[in-house]
Amino acid sequence: MHHCPALLVAAPASGQGKTLVTAALARRHRLAGRRVRIFKTGPDFLDPMILERASGQPVHQLDLFMAGEARCRQLLFEAAERSELILIEGVMGLFDGQPSSADLAALFSIPVLAVINASAMAQTFGAIALGLASYRKEVPFAGVLANRVAGERHAQMLKDALPSFLPWAGFLPRQEAMALPERHLGLVQASEIGDLDARIDLAAESLQLDLELPQAVAFSAGESLQSAKFLDGVRIAIARDAAFSFIYPANLELLAAMGAQIRFFSPIADAQLPDCDALWLPGGYPELHLDGLTANGAMRQAIRTHFAAGRPILAECGGMLYLAETLMDVRGERADMVGLLPARATMQPRLVALGLQAVEMSGEVIRGHTFHHSRLETALAPAARATNPRGGDGEAVYRVGNLTASYVHFYFPSNPRIVAQLFRA
Repeated sequence: MHHCPALLVAAPASGQGKTLVTAALARRHRLAGRRVRIFKTGPDFLDPMILERASGQPVHQLDLFMAGEARCRQLLFEAAERSELILIEGVMGLFDGQPSSADLAALFSIPVLAVINASAMAQTFGAIALGLASYRKEVPFAGVLANRVAGERHAQMLKDALPSFLPWAGFLPRQEAMALPERHLGLVQASEIGDLDARIDLAAESLQLDLELPQAVAFSAGESLQSAKFLDGVRIAIARDAAFSFIYPANLELLAAMGAQIRFFSPIADAQLPDCDALWLPGGYPELHLDGLTANGAMRQAIRTHFAAGRPILAECGGMLYLAETLMDVRGERADMVGLLPARATMQPRLVALGLQAVEMSGEVIRGHTFHHSRLETALAPAARATNPRGGDGEAVYRVGNLTASYVHFYFPSNPRIVAQLFRA
């Protein structure tokens, strides 16, 4: 058993400022000399990029569906052993989804810090806070933090609106200089925000806190990430640049634990693949880099040569779009892609699919999620189709030779055996 102060930073909805508040808290405690570890609830790729910069540590998913209870328990146990503060950023609203952030807080007895965007309210702030705190009695509650506050007078009004038994944790003033820019899939990638550290520093300095260090939580051991050396000596080339960056740290850790040799490359900048036995093209923003991807004909040919040699390829979401024949952006600009999939991809003005996914392959199940603004037109028959535990459609999984492609972003630790099959010829 390890003990460590911990908070789950949640909100009544998306867009309330959870990521900025979590980053500000992490940077503030880190500057005070504390070792801070952050986790993200749910399958998000973009928020963890910001939070990793704020804490200086990799940000793993704590997802009860993808990782499971035992793995989540072990991640918290290991973090508590090495850290002086654990912060978990929730997903959507506190009670949204199955499983929800509230489910995680209740399961591990982690107190919730509710972040409420108070920019357009006064006394109603107290009503929303009361609802969040009392909706489920088994969810521990640490306090309420007001975000985007106009000033001291506004903050006092909000504080006075709280019932006496609800702790006021403080507030973060509204300042455009520390806002985190967004685009169609969420926050802009950390690497693209040139002054990100300055924004986080400003948020940390501006944070007015009444709650300095939360109470310690007891964390017990769960299930360590262990797997056989299914990929011993297998060289895996992984695309990682501005166009392809949606990679779970847990996926990389699992590949290494299975004995794989990981080699990164850029489909935009590099002319050749690294020496490799298998290729992974993760998701990202290929639609924002059509000129660079199209201009690099040498890389596209190198990937075709890799495929023709019968070597495995895993292409997820944006990686799948890159392997299509063409990709059209929202302006109607169409670009030639690698062409290994007989398909045409088109970006859409609105969200097309969002949800957790489970895919059965070879009689076993691997889990992940989907989140995209594009559509794929193809005559290919799916080799498998995912199911969505919340209802709704599951994504297709396509196979062409040793190429596996899908909109699903796979969480590799959910089934190491299937992952090994995907990367071995």
